[in-house]
Amino acid sequence: MSSDPKIKLFDLVGCLSDAMDFIDPAVVSHHKQVASIAYRIAVEMGLPLAAQKDIVLAGALHDIGAFTLKERRDILAFEMDNPHPHAERGYALLRSFKPLTNIAPMIRFHHRPWDHGSGAAFNGQQVPVASHILHLADRVAVLIQKKYEVLRQVPSICRRVGDEADKMFMPDAVDAFNNLASKEYFWLDIVSPSLQTGFSQKFRQETIGLTSEDMVSFSRLFSRIIDFKSSFTATHSSGVSAVAVRLSRLLGFTEADCRLMQIAGYLHDLGKLAVPSEILEKPSRLQNNEFNVMRHHTFYTYRILEAIPQFQVINKWASFHHERLDGSGYPFHLTSKDIPRGSQVMAVADVFTAITENRPYRRGMTRKDAVKVLDNMAQNSALSKEIVAVVKANYGEVDAARRKAQASASTDYECIT
Repeated sequence: MSSDPKIKLFDLVGCLSDAMDFIDPAVVSHHKQVASIAYRIAVEMGLPLAAQKDIVLAGALHDIGAFTLKERRDILAFEMDNPHPHAERGYALLRSFKPLTNIAPMIRFHHRPWDHGSGAAFNGQQVPVASHILHLADRVAVLIQKKYEVLRQVPSICRRVGDEADKMFMPDAVDAFNNLASKEYFWLDIVSPSLQTGFSQKFRQETIGLTSEDMVSFSRLFSRIIDFKSSFTATHSSGVSAVAVRLSRLLGFTEADCRLMQIAGYLHDLGKLAVPSEILEKPSRLQNNEFNVMRHHTFYTYRILEAIPQFQVINKWASFHHERLDGSGYPFHLTSKDIPRGSQVMAVADVFTAITENRPYRRGMTRKDAVKVLDNMAQNSALSKEIVAVVKANYGEVDAARRKAQASASTDYECIT
């Protein structure tokens, strides 16, 4: 990845959207469906192209603030008791990433009812029209039952939406939806397995020049979605990233490669979005079947990041962190000759962070105990002896980097959750 790469914004957003949908099979493709519906409504309403683009992006990320499995499943109910916390968290996450700043307010208010026009504003702030479009699109998507053929469901969905016109939904958006609802292609696009809809063809070719700082910011956004899923892992990726960068510098990596390592550290556990919270938060030893599920996560990290060609190096460094030099790791069972040095650094950083950080159910290891674990793994050809030796020789410096990064992430966690 060059210092100023040309990356498709829709590829980045699609990657994050796909990762979020791994949380639960029940919500697979939900974000893409909402994006598709919202886009069609925006076009039907005559919104300008820039607004259409932003609505697609907002639809693809609208539930980014829903961290737990329960929240994601609750969102599938047509009427929810308290839908606003996840929308507020989504706003808090996205407003810090400049290329997506415009869509943060759309997501913040995407469950605000129209309420005969009073929903056009909230607490003195104007609610974007896009938020009301997203609200309607989101509710239409949850009304579609996957087990039934979609066209037979159209009359009942239209009746339900019509009953809520001017109450839950903006009338102009409902009118646009009704115009679309009579066209079979509209519904068949929504339930298509590939969702190769017009908006994807129209916008995917758009590229944006991202600085290295932009990429770090985006990867940090990813890490918050990953880690904030559970209080047990709320600061883990931040710690791993900081340790991996510090080790890379001590090992003589270039500054450009250290930046790649920082991004890889933030993304290394991306696939944990596919692991149930019950397993992530289990304080006791995992059963064999639970450990098998846990082992899925590095594979999913690899497959998700494949969607971004410019992340080829980052992907290997991130996804191979549970590979072991003797071939006993997972999921690919690579051996020392096939594991890049950056991946070997990440493996040590992951183990170091996991055993030294505090978790709600136990304190982190002391220096003496942590060194013993690392030494044993190095002697058994699981971790690189060279990299473990660098940790031991610079333990205070490496651990200080971890502590500082995790303290910052902990503050963010408290603010957002």
